[in-house]
Amino acid sequence: MDQASLSPKDREAAFRLFILLGGLFIAALVSCNLIFRKFFSWELFDGFSFEQSVGILPYPITFLITDLISEIYGAKRANQVVFAGLFASLFVLLIIYLGNAAPATSWSPVTDDQYSHVFGQTAMAVGASMTAYLIAQFIDIRVFHFWKRLTKGKMLWVRNNFSTLTSQFIDTFTVILLLCLGGEIEWALFWTLVFNGFLFKALVALFDTPLFYLTSWAVRKRFKLEVGQEISLF
Repeated sequence: MDQASLSPKDREAAFRLFILLGGLFIAALVSCNLIFRKFFSWELFDGFSFEQSVGILPYPITFLITDLISEIYGAKRANQVVFAGLFASLFVLLIIYLGNAAPATSWSPVTDDQYSHVFGQTAMAVGASMTAYLIAQFIDIRVFHFWKRLTKGKMLWVRNNFSTLTSQFIDTFTVILLLCLGGEIEWALFWTLVFNGFLFKALVALFDTPLFYLTSWAVRKRFKLEVGQEISLF
């Protein structure tokens, strides 16, 4: 795709936006791993209850942000954010494990058992989440740019939804499969959790399309980008 030529002032503003999007991406991803052990139930309509981990709530935001970064800055920058998110997640998990190994004092408001109950995460669960994360995010970026090239930078809704829906299904299927193989989840729940997880992510993907359009339009107007143009930060 064509690279836009920006003034030094606009390039600095574009860099600040990139940092902001990257920070939000990392925050959403890390929070997924911190809260995933709690499950909730939501009745979508009479006779059908949606049951899934609360970790799924911020997760679709990560795909919206990688789509935005892909659209504005290109695939290379989106891949860099994905790797940064992986590093940040592993670092936070390391700190959690160190905190778990440190014995609580007699006056600590949070006991060892309480800390382990809330933050205790098995290696299989973390490994499954990170494996699915990497596979899904890289597929999302590749599919997004495939449709971007095919449509010559037009039809935002096609690359936004097709890339997200494809990657979200792969992500949901992969993580539930690995957790079942590792004995963390019963096989009887496999298809229910896959369906519920993908349904939620698909609904969010459809609802975030207007936000994707609005943000892309605002950024293109701010930096005077032509259809299909991307910002080169360096």
